[in-house]
Amino acid sequence: MSLRNLPSVDQLLQACGELISAYGRPLTLTALRAALDEIRVDVRAGNETPSNEQILARAESHLIAWTKPTLRPVINATGVILHTNLGRAPLSNAAIRAMDEVSRGYSSLEFDLDSGKRGSRLLHAEAVLQKLTGTEAALVVNNCASAVLLVLTALAGRKRVIIPRSQLVEIGGGFRIPDVMKQSGARLVEIGTTNKVRLADYEEAMTPSVSPALVMRAHRSNFKMIGFTEEPELIEIIQAAHKHNIIFADDLGSGALLDTKKYGMEHEPMVQESIAAGADVVMFSGDKLLGGPQAGIIVGKAELIAKLKKHPLARAVRADKTCLAALTATLLHYLKDEAEREIPIWRMVSMPLDNVRDRAEHWKREIGCGEVVPSESTIGGGSLPGENFPTWALSLTVKSPDKFLAKLRKQSPPIIARTESDRLLFDPRTILLEQESALLSALRSLLSEKK
Repeated sequence: MSLRNLPSVDQLLQACGELISAYGRPLTLTALRAALDEIRVDVRAGNETPSNEQILARAESHLIAWTKPTLRPVINATGVILHTNLGRAPLSNAAIRAMDEVSRGYSSLEFDLDSGKRGSRLLHAEAVLQKLTGTEAALVVNNCASAVLLVLTALAGRKRVIIPRSQLVEIGGGFRIPDVMKQSGARLVEIGTTNKVRLADYEEAMTPSVSPALVMRAHRSNFKMIGFTEEPELIEIIQAAHKHNIIFADDLGSGALLDTKKYGMEHEPMVQESIAAGADVVMFSGDKLLGGPQAGIIVGKAELIAKLKKHPLARAVRADKTCLAALTATLLHYLKDEAEREIPIWRMVSMPLDNVRDRAEHWKREIGCGEVVPSESTIGGGSLPGENFPTWALSLTVKSPDKFLAKLRKQSPPIIARTESDRLLFDPRTILLEQESALLSALRSLLSEKK
């Protein structure tokens, strides 16, 4: 076939008003040209000239692919509550509303409504954090890694920082505590051994010859040490540091404000405990056990927090208005003693086992197949490593689990499940109630297909 049979771009443009309306003329024009370039290659290879409708369809497929978002909501059926790859903590309805309200128009982000003058974004959420943790002052930045970097840069500078070898850890995404410390300019003073550190190790490093600016504890967020191990109590380390007029910084990471032991898990170090023990600054995440948006939170002594707020790096790592709004709304749930009811991750953790089983049984009835089996949920997200707790799951047996998982990921919204002994498992604990109908609809459709 001759290339002369192909329509011109102008002819095609006249026939794609709906595409122009949906995607704009410049992008539609680019898609048409890309489609025509591909078709010319096909025609030269001996293929037939497509119709105008086929050309427009090819252009539309380009437009869909180019504008399809890569960040999409998904259904988490894995039973991993803080799934790092799936965005960690889902937000409460109040947090979502707060983000929506401040992003729809203007806000008092840096405006003092009382004085009518310029205000500071650094004050938002501070008062609630003071009430919740008993701290003197607080600062919110964009994530916990930034919080650690800011504390080390502003409070230690190029001076020495004492940290046990047992805490020089690497967590998700290749984030290494030693690398962040070096980036800040601080010089590491490693003490103890991989499995044992004693108070005497700290004391030996707190000498005028070493002259450390800071003692730091880094929480081992995604693994735990068992067996032949030893570490001093937190209050002993803090008292030793203060005896030598050295700042103590506690990197808690997970941000627990509730006692996890209440829910049958190991006790996770709590922010309030570090403040009560006398820690000078405490850093933790907003989107882990706190259950809010991604944020790094620093609480501690007013004099030190003021120094952090004035440091140039604080501007580079500051939190935006939507983060501050969502975080404040999340913290208010704790203040009002409604975290279990309103914050999704705590609702999942505290969900009675009978309720979990009832939901799985309901799913089985709705889709007309499967088996309800005992299983385990986990916290995940670099919190409470190795801590699993009982759950019930809907188990499906299909011909090819991998192919079925791939089909689940193509649903709208995509569904992320897990396999165990060649069975597909769907854990009700991590599936939000408002997502249940979409899950069941997708399962009915896929199970009706020929495997």
